Amino acid sequence: MSAPPLDVQPVEIPGPAGRLQALVAEPAADRGLHLGVVCHPHPLYGGTMDNKVVTTVAKALADCAMPTLRFNFRGVGSSQGTYDEGVGETDDAAAVADWGGRRWPDRRLVLAGFSFGAYVALRVAQRRELAGLILVAPPVGRFDFSGLAPPRCPWMVIQGDADDVVDPGQVIDWAGRADPRPTIVSLSGVGHFFHGRLAELRNAVIAEIRSV
Repeated sequence: MSAPPLDVQPVEIPGPAGRLQALVAEPAADRGLHLGVVCHPHPLYGGTMDNKVVTTVAKALADCAMPTLRFNFRGVGSSQGTYDEGVGETDDAAAVADWGGRRWPDRRLVLAGFSFGAYVALRVAQRRELAGLILVAPPVGRFDFSGLAPPRCPWMVIQGDADDVVDPGQVIDWAGRADPRPTIVSLSGVGHFFHGRLAELRNAVIAEIRSV
């Protein structure tokens, strides 16, 4: 079955370090309940909102009948500012979510992130209520997750067991000890960038959203 049509438009969002470059995807069928925001991988290693994992997750959220925002962190693309080790990027993501909340009032936020973006998304979850949180290959061991509490909403961790950037064992152990515990999807033979396996990633995200 083909995905429903999307209207994708570029927007500029005021951020704490200047304007943020973003794309809005609005599905033809919008249930009027949720808003999705997706955070991209590490800015210093080529991460952008056009990363194929990010675009796959964003399309999966839009396929679940919610408008979705993906954006470039400060210093990436035409977004203003400079890299800030996850601290300023957390403020960027919060600003994008706030903008989305004004454009689509009374929506509950579904937040997602890939790699560095997963770390940022979990940081945002410390300070706001979410309808759902989706972490793809969170960089446990590369960033300090020790002070970050699990969210009090349904959440999931998607991890490839052949990841050569993030230690899959560390990720699964961290997720398994969390309370509340997330849905954990471990994909056999999948590397960090999900080469050739994006359909499985998309299906996992859609299944999680539909379950909650």
